[in-house]
Amino acid sequence: MRKRRVLVPVGIVAVAVSAWLAFGYFGVQYLFIDDKVDEAVPAFATATTATGEAGAIDNERTASSIAEVAPYRGAFVDRSHPTTGTAVVLQGAGSGERVLRFEDFKTDNGPDLNVYLSPAPADAAASAFDDDFIDLGDLKGNVGNQNYDIPSDVDLDKYSTVVVWCVRFRVAFATAALTTTA
Repeated sequence: MRKRRVLVPVGIVAVAVSAWLAFGYFGVQYLFIDDKVDEAVPAFATATTATGEAGAIDNERTASSIAEVAPYRGAFVDRSHPTTGTAVVLQGAGSGERVLRFEDFKTDNGPDLNVYLSPAPADAAASAFDDDFIDLGDLKGNVGNQNYDIPSDVDLDKYSTVVVWCVRFRVAFATAALTTTA
């Protein structure tokens, strides 16, 4: 009888720790949940226009729904998880704004996924992707079209690999080598 009194609490603790590891740390629930996103192609600001009376000038920015495709594009390739889709850089006509767009994107879901730009080649060892990178933020969803602002000072000739990176486990889910199309 005494062994049973000890084994029951130990068993409950073991189950609780196992559940925490599975769901809290490893995030197994993400394997069964898709975060779907469908963002529109971004609208960029166009040239500044002057308006006003009698010499007074007010600067306005007008929006344009037209985005030009910058000369960077790449298809996602699997790293540690199956992934499909295309990464393309869009830019505003004359505004200098740039956006990394994922089109027809699909990968496994996971905990703590971010979008990086890296100078390492797309087929480099996973450890190379978190040595030098530009973090564009959390992955918005593991399925669908999505947009990520690229800071104006980022040199895409240097940071030419898109990486879907799991921060928690230091694993590359997928990469896309941005190559020039011009």
